[in-house]
Amino acid sequence: MPLVRFDVVEGRNENEIKSLLDATHRAMLSAFHVPERDRYQIYREHPHSRLIAQDTGLGITRTRNVVIVSVTSRERSQAMKEKFYLELCRELKEICAIDPNDVIVSIVTNSAADRSFGNGKAQFITGEL
Repeated sequence: MPLVRFDVVEGRNENEIKSLLDATHRAMLSAFHVPERDRYQIYREHPHSRLIAQDTGLGITRTRNVVIVSVTSRERSQAMKEKFYLELCRELKEICAIDPNDVIVSIVTNSAADRSFGNGKAQFITGEL
């Protein structure tokens, strides 16, 4: 259950938002090999003045199209994470015209005990998943 949160500058229309969410899910399917219906996404918009995303001294130019993607997930290999970064940038460039310079990703890892899909159970621990 990767939980994916998006922080963006406000202004995208419903079709653009749907395309961004769908493109990200395709990247997740490709890189992390999650089931098709393992999709948990939260999209948050911010006024331009409330989202600051500089370049950490890397010389990366950002625009109002910046997308900050925060993923909370079970442990993934370095290769899987790197594939996700590449697939996400490819999908967002091809489908949404978002330049890779505007894609920031942070992955936070948690364990099986840190997740409940509902009904007051930790399904990864109970064996239901």
